[in-house]
Amino acid sequence: MTDNWNMLGHEWAVDMLHQHAARGDVRHAYLFCGPPGLGRRTLALRLAQALNCTKPIAAGIPCGHCRDCKQIESMQHPDMNVIQAMDADGLPKEGGTLKVDQVREVQHSLSLKPYQAKYRVALFLRFQEANDNAANALLKTLEEAPAHAILLLTADTPEQLLPTIVSRCEILRLRALPVSAIESDLLERGVDEERARLLAHISGGRPGYARRLVDDATVLERREERLNDLQTLLPAPRVEKFAYADKLSKDKDVMRQTILIWLSYWRDVMLRVAQAATPLVNIDRNMEIEFLAGRLNLSTARRVVGDLESTLEKMDKNVNSRLLAEVLLLDWPKV
Repeated sequence: MTDNWNMLGHEWAVDMLHQHAARGDVRHAYLFCGPPGLGRRTLALRLAQALNCTKPIAAGIPCGHCRDCKQIESMQHPDMNVIQAMDADGLPKEGGTLKVDQVREVQHSLSLKPYQAKYRVALFLRFQEANDNAANALLKTLEEAPAHAILLLTADTPEQLLPTIVSRCEILRLRALPVSAIESDLLERGVDEERARLLAHISGGRPGYARRLVDDATVLERREERLNDLQTLLPAPRVEKFAYADKLSKDKDVMRQTILIWLSYWRDVMLRVAQAATPLVNIDRNMEIEFLAGRLNLSTARRVVGDLESTLEKMDKNVNSRLLAEVLLLDWPKV
């Protein structure tokens, strides 16, 4: 692996974690924050590799090729537990609920000595999806974790978690990368220039999301559908908005993804109304965004952005999805 742990960007975070691993000055818990697709999980896995690699290139720099590194990369290591929200069938689900039984199960595992590595690692993905009982159980784990255990958490923001949990973690707030860095990465991966530019902007500076857009054409298709829906909904009568809200609220995960797409679009509108120099995310929708920006004032655009952010927060608190969708759509400006 390179000095930056084969990570794109986040050099300051890699440097800090590298120093912790190299000096043996590792914390018992780390919280990696930022929007999905930014590299939170990858950075957490790199730290786990740095701590447990059997053939390090240098102190704190994992080789990436030994058995331990490969098992950690695939999240299949015997001394590693991956804990995340599940659906009714027991499969990982973004937007699901992480439950107390899952945390209790890992408590027992962490109490055991490592089987083949130096540290036992518990990786809690999207911990903002934990229910109150699970969050309280983790707090107990943080307070009583043995010296051979390292807890790694990912979440969108620290504010979504209990302050008592956040205070017991080393927090790394990851930031979006420059569009140019994402574009260069995509060009190196063989994406043609025009497409690389578009996907780099759409990704909003998130390398993982940009690569997903390259690998899975359906992600881009779904985005196109949701933005077309937005255009249809703006002038639509109330009855159509109610019908769409009903359909949207039937799948919480779909609703969350839809709102995130709409949020990036409305932020672009708000930036254009404010005549900010910040580059657009949805550059392929530039004409629409300019048209909308010309019809709205800044307070209206800002209110729509705020409503979308508030809806996401309330979804995390399990407020009625259909009601949230109805209120959101009915409050959109008619243009």
